[in-house]
Amino acid sequence: MTRSARRTRRTLQVAGAAALLALSACSSSDDASDSSATSKSSGSASSSKLSGTVTVFAAASLKESFTTLGKDFEKAHPGTKVTFNFAGSDALAASITSGAPADVFASASPKTMAIVTDAKDNAAEPATFVRNQLEIATLPGNPDKVDSLKDLTDPDLKVVLCDKTVPCGAAAQKSLDASDLKLTPVSYEEDVKSALTKVVLKEADAAVVYKTDVKAAGDKVEGVEFPESADAINDYPIALLKDSHNADAAKAFIELVRSPEGRQVLTGAGFLQPTS
Repeated sequence: MTRSARRTRRTLQVAGAAALLALSACSSSDDASDSSATSKSSGSASSSKLSGTVTVFAAASLKESFTTLGKDFEKAHPGTKVTFNFAGSDALAASITSGAPADVFASASPKTMAIVTDAKDNAAEPATFVRNQLEIATLPGNPDKVDSLKDLTDPDLKVVLCDKTVPCGAAAQKSLDASDLKLTPVSYEEDVKSALTKVVLKEADAAVVYKTDVKAAGDKVEGVEFPESADAINDYPIALLKDSHNADAAKAFIELVRSPEGRQVLTGAGFLQPTS
């Protein structure tokens, strides 16, 4: 082979290699673009996949904080709607076991949650997300000078309690038993909000409710702490109901409740963090 031929052959080899490198670069660029487009498409689908209504049955004491979290959830997931049924935990549990349609149950005690979880395996494993402590609610300015749980036994005072079947009523009774005190209220109320309302409307002088409810009432009542309440703190469990018609959105709402953002809203309302 002549020197000229060898030179021509090398030139062709170099040109061919350059062409292959150019094709490879174009292919890699196209793959990256496709990958980026796929990623964006997947991310968009992920952010918009939640839709429809989430029905939450929640203890009455959660009304203010859960209403806030419901609005936050709807804002984060356009196309969703969170509806609530707030009532005494025992009444909610009875409704669920009777077939009332719901996606999430948030109870004010493990005992009332067990009514649901023990009945035909109605719910997934519950998780404690907050705790709550009792406080005495009096009229503004505490005109009757209530300073202790024992003061509520004064027969001249009109005192209301939650029904003993309701978590706040069971906790109040536990506090009274621990102090060996006997108290006959003028009424037993179906949930903590009803008990507090009696004081707000001046139909009662005092009520044993949760700290969160005293805080939510603002200057409509005055709170009085009592040491016996430390022995009757309620754990609040939350669970996905197995008959949920919108399980994905329901799980996402539970995740929000248990997230740092959710915990901030709940502790801001006066709830205590769970022990574990």
